[in-house]
Amino acid sequence: MNAPIVITPAMTPERAREIAAGFDLRALPPDFYANPYPVYAALRESQPVRRMPDGSYFLTRYADLVAVYRDAHTFSSDKKVEFTPKYGEGAPLLEHHTTSLVFNDPPLHTRVRKLIMGALTRRAIAEMEPGLVTLVDGLLDRIESRGGGDLVEDFAAAIPVEIIGNLLGVPHADRGPLRDWSLAILGALEPRLTPEQEALGNRSVSEFSAYLRTLVAERRRRPGDPEHDVLTRLIQGEEAGERLSESELLQNCVFILNAGHETTTNLIGNALVALQEWPQQKATLLAAIGHRPDWNALEPVLTFAVDEFLRFESSNQLGNRRALKTCEVGGVALPEGALVTLGIGAANRDPAQFEQPDLLDLGRANNRHLAFGFGIHQCAGLSLARLEGRIAIGRFLARFPSYRLTADPLRGGRARFRGFLHAPFGVS
Repeated sequence: MNAPIVITPAMTPERAREIAAGFDLRALPPDFYANPYPVYAALRESQPVRRMPDGSYFLTRYADLVAVYRDAHTFSSDKKVEFTPKYGEGAPLLEHHTTSLVFNDPPLHTRVRKLIMGALTRRAIAEMEPGLVTLVDGLLDRIESRGGGDLVEDFAAAIPVEIIGNLLGVPHADRGPLRDWSLAILGALEPRLTPEQEALGNRSVSEFSAYLRTLVAERRRRPGDPEHDVLTRLIQGEEAGERLSESELLQNCVFILNAGHETTTNLIGNALVALQEWPQQKATLLAAIGHRPDWNALEPVLTFAVDEFLRFESSNQLGNRRALKTCEVGGVALPEGALVTLGIGAANRDPAQFEQPDLLDLGRANNRHLAFGFGIHQCAGLSLARLEGRIAIGRFLARFPSYRLTADPLRGGRARFRGFLHAPFGVS
C-alpha cells in the first residue's frame, strides 16, 4: 500500500485557536482556506455561536444548524437586507441573488421549487442515467487516450455542465461560457469581495441573462417536453397557478446552472483527490467495485461513499439566514435582524453528531450530513447530484484504479465553496 499523499496541510492546535479567537469571515488567513476544520473545531469548543466583528453570528454546531433550518418562521433566507449594501441598488448581482430560489422565502421559493421538482422526479432522474453513463465514459476515453489530464477541467466540471445544459435545453455549441459564468457569479458570494470579483460577477450575470432571453424566446416559440425540460416548465408554470415574472424566470435559470454545477464539480473533484490522501479507503472501494462491476449491486456502496465525501469535504461550506425576531440559538440571545452564517462544513465535522468526524469512512452509516441543507431549503437536485457522483466516481475508479496526482492540486481559495480549480493527474 502506497503512503498517503498530504494534500490538506496540518494546522497546530495553537494556530487554530489563534484564528478562532479573532475569527472574521471577511479577513481569513491563507492557512484557513487550506484547512478550515481545525479552526471550526476550536470555535465549537470556545464560541459555538460566535459574534463576529460586523455583528453577525457564525454557527459551528450540528444541532444549532438543524434548529435554524427547522425554524423557517424565525429565520429568513431572504437576502435583500444584506445584499443591497454589498452589491448596490440596480446591480445585476443584486437582482440575481435576491431573486433566485435559494435566497428567498415562500411564496416565491415554494412556486419555483415545485416547478423544478416536477422535472426532477425519480423517473426523470432514472431516465438520465444512460446518457450520463455515455457522457462519463466518453470523458474517460479522452483521458485514457492522453494518458491523464486534470481531474477538474477534464472530468469533474464537464459532467454537471452537460447535465444542466440538457435540463435547460442549452444547445451544445452554446455551453462554452457556462462554467466561467457560474464560477464568477458564485465567487461574488464570498464574504470578502474584491472590486475585480464584483465587476466580473456583474458582467457574468448580464451576459448570462442576455443569452437566456434569447433561449427563452426560442422556447416560447417551440416548447420542449415539460416532463424533462426545466426551462419549459418554468415558462409555462402551473396550469392553475401563478407564472414567474421575466426576472424570476431568468434568474432562476441562472441559479439552476450555478447550484447544479459548482456543488457537483466540487463533489467529484474533492472525492477523487481525497482518495489520494486516504489510500486504505480507496483500496476498500476498489475491492467493492472489482474488475467487472455490477453497477446495480454497487449502488448502495457508492451512495454511502458519495454521502461521506459530501460530509467530509462539503461542497458548500456556508449558508445564511436572518432572524426575523428576537430569538435564541445554542443558549445565545440574538436580536431581531441578526445575520446568521451557518457553518455547514463545521457542522459536518461535529463529534457530537459524527463519530471520528475527521476520519474519511466510506462505509459510514446514519450519515445525516447537512451538505444538501435541511428543511424547506433542502437541495432540490440532491438525487441528481448523488446519481452524478455515483456514476462519475465509480466509473472513474473502475477505469483508472491506479490514477495518481502529478502535481499539487490547486484549491479554489474560497470560504463558501470548497473545491479545486486544478488537479493534474496521470493514468497507467
